[in-house]
Amino acid sequence: MFFIIGGDGREYGPATAEQVRGWIQAGRANLETKAKALGSEEWRRLGDYAEFGAPDSPPPLPGVSASAPSVGTFTTPVAVPAELAGVGARTGAALFNAFIYFLSLMPGSMAMARGLLEKNPQLAKGGIPHMEDLDLTGFAEGVVWVWAGLGLALLLQALLIGVRGQNLGKLLVGARVVRVDTGAPAGFLRGAVLRFALPVSIVFLLNLAFPLGFVFLVVDYCFIFRQDRRCLHDLIAGTRVVRT
Repeated sequence: MFFIIGGDGREYGPATAEQVRGWIQAGRANLETKAKALGSEEWRRLGDYAEFGAPDSPPPLPGVSASAPSVGTFTTPVAVPAELAGVGARTGAALFNAFIYFLSLMPGSMAMARGLLEKNPQLAKGGIPHMEDLDLTGFAEGVVWVWAGLGLALLLQALLIGVRGQNLGKLLVGARVVRVDTGAPAGFLRGAVLRFALPVSIVFLLNLAFPLGFVFLVVDYCFIFRQDRRCLHDLIAGTRVVRT
């Protein structure tokens, strides 16, 4: 039985040699991955163990079984370390989500333009009336539809994150949001509220005082280049994004 250090820096195991070999074949571990045998405190390369390395690799530590736990040993379920979603996949998901939000604004924007032209026929003829002569009644009604469309899109995304751990963009690229401490689904509080609704609210509030929402989004995205690829909203919610 073995313990290994996953790419996220967490310890996984105990796992049998066969399970570890499966992780290696799936690309979730390699011969350079740090590991220790059950009952040992020495961390070594997986390639240093005869079960995974070359034929002339050092044998397992004396007195330690590498294939089965000793009698009476209590073992916990093995959590397979999930592979982190790549920067390209995360970026693609974000761009697709942005496109969805853009589409959600289109019906309201069209209604806004139509209402403005209907109330001000001179605009359709190329005329430019004075501001005090403009009738903005239809325009204001269109604004309501703009916010309604965007609100529905945001609500859909929040529900998907809370229930599935995947918004539309993450469904497209094959990624999902999980808890960083256990690897379990993020859930509604972490996924929908802390990771999604709170950052969106911050962006809106920043744009009310001064158009700083874009700056917040850029800073948030730059955190993706950390080793654990956790953006600022992931740090807030205690989550990370892995491949499905």
